[in-house]
Amino acid sequence: MPKIPAGVRGAVITGWGSALPPKVLTNHDLEQMFDTSDEWIVERTGIRERRVGGTTVGLSIESGRRAIEMAGIDPLEIDALVLSTTTPDRAVPASSAAVQHELGLRCGAFDINAACSGFTYGLVVSHGLIAMGSKKVLCIGTDCLSKITDWTDRNTAILFADGSGAIVLESVDHGGGQLLGWDLDADGSAERFLFAEVGGFVQMEGKEVFRRAVRIMVDSATKTLNHAGVSADEIAMVVPHQANIRIIESACAKLGIPMEKAATVLHYTGNTSSASIPLAMNEALDAGRIKHGDLVLLVGFGAGMTAASALLRWGGDEQ
Repeated sequence: MPKIPAGVRGAVITGWGSALPPKVLTNHDLEQMFDTSDEWIVERTGIRERRVGGTTVGLSIESGRRAIEMAGIDPLEIDALVLSTTTPDRAVPASSAAVQHELGLRCGAFDINAACSGFTYGLVVSHGLIAMGSKKVLCIGTDCLSKITDWTDRNTAILFADGSGAIVLESVDHGGGQLLGWDLDADGSAERFLFAEVGGFVQMEGKEVFRRAVRIMVDSATKTLNHAGVSADEIAMVVPHQANIRIIESACAKLGIPMEKAATVLHYTGNTSSASIPLAMNEALDAGRIKHGDLVLLVGFGAGMTAASALLRWGGDEQ
């Protein structure tokens, strides 16, 4: 992907919010549903429990409202709503339409489907809208994967769950926004390894997904770091897609980023697709693990096979 042109108006994140459904499904619960064990799931995925239930619209409203409240802005100030989801509540219209209405927004609203890479795709698109004149953009990543999961298939049912994460992006006039570099990618030849037919359940070739996921994540992150002129040892926090702890460990090792710099929540959220990166980032922010001036790398992969990464300097450059 191209470098960010000099002089383009940037943006900073001024608010964030998360939403998880109340129902907790533990590994021990899954033991009652099919042949598996807590030890087997934890060893292979790092997941101990996940949240299921709710709707894409409902969870998006909840996380979006929290982000708006934290930013301290009037919903009418928002110029665009970008909702990343691979599980819309309806085939038509886009789920963002109902979210826009319920949040009291008066702006354009649209969905993006880049699977688990979707939130980072949405983040880059939101920056593009700001570069073209928007002042405030609400960017949400939400998925309810429980709706397309076969709960008799232990290879997929142990992974997937529901959740939502949102951010408010506000423009900065001095050009010192947070986004330092980005990369969006896709390898359509691998589409057949992870998919769901319309009205069907997720189908996955786990070993092939694992092999390709690590490679495409590392490639995307490397391109983003190179665009920004930043080395891996300068990264204060990496926020990876929360698919599988072994994928995260392998990707971090290849990038030369120690695991103690990784934000992870999959042990209690499972794989929430578009929601996974904002959920992990938001938790790290709430815990004070990300500070002003820190370099934060978002990176993920998804069905398609898509990949996306973005490098942020938290808080933007000083004026």
